[in-house]
Amino acid sequence: MNTTTKTVIGVIIFSIAMAALESAVVVYLRALYYPGEFTVALRLIEEKILLVEIAREAATVIMLGAIGYLCGRNFKDRFAYFLLSFAVWDIFYYIWLKVFINWPATIMDWDILFLIPITWLGPVLAPVICSVSMIVLSYMLITRSSQYVISKQVWSFLLLGCALILYTFIKDYSAILIDNNLLSDYANIMQNETFVRIASSYIPTSFNWAIFICGEGLILIGTFFVYRSEQDHSVVNEMLKFIPKT
Repeated sequence: MNTTTKTVIGVIIFSIAMAALESAVVVYLRALYYPGEFTVALRLIEEKILLVEIAREAATVIMLGAIGYLCGRNFKDRFAYFLLSFAVWDIFYYIWLKVFINWPATIMDWDILFLIPITWLGPVLAPVICSVSMIVLSYMLITRSSQYVISKQVWSFLLLGCALILYTFIKDYSAILIDNNLLSDYANIMQNETFVRIASSYIPTSFNWAIFICGEGLILIGTFFVYRSEQDHSVVNEMLKFIPKT
């Protein structure tokens, strides 16, 4: 077993354990704030608790990023291991929730995905699809040579794809803030009576799968270019073998 394989296994084990910890915290939160059936309608949470929850989310991402930093020797590898860690953590987060509280009932159940910088909403299937594509991209990057550099072309596809996907997650609450002129009161949004009234009963009715698929498509195109870059490099190396040495 080579060093890369050992590192990948270590990252996966850590991420699965992190997912168990994350899901356990969510089990406690749901027991406190959603004692009945869980919905994505926001419950009125004390500002202090909300700030702690936001800090916990930020700390989780930092920890996953730290794993990538510690495991990689260059930016390409660190980014790849971060993607792998985040993706495995995200998938197993839902697996552990299913084990602990038998939720979600289906992969189309809606979930509160994130709170930074605004509430993200989406069916469970959406972040799982994102995680699968992240695993594929991480594999492509990990298996590339140490000299490989992610091109501007690849970054363009990845970032634009991420932007479209992010839009599908935050569009609901962005619309609530914009349509009700609440952006100016964002810093104290949980004390805003209008926001609390709307958010406490807001249940999304549809997800913009068309834009989500477009975003995923762009990310897959970027991933394909990563794959082709190594293939093209291999072809060049093979051609160079036939050039007479002087």
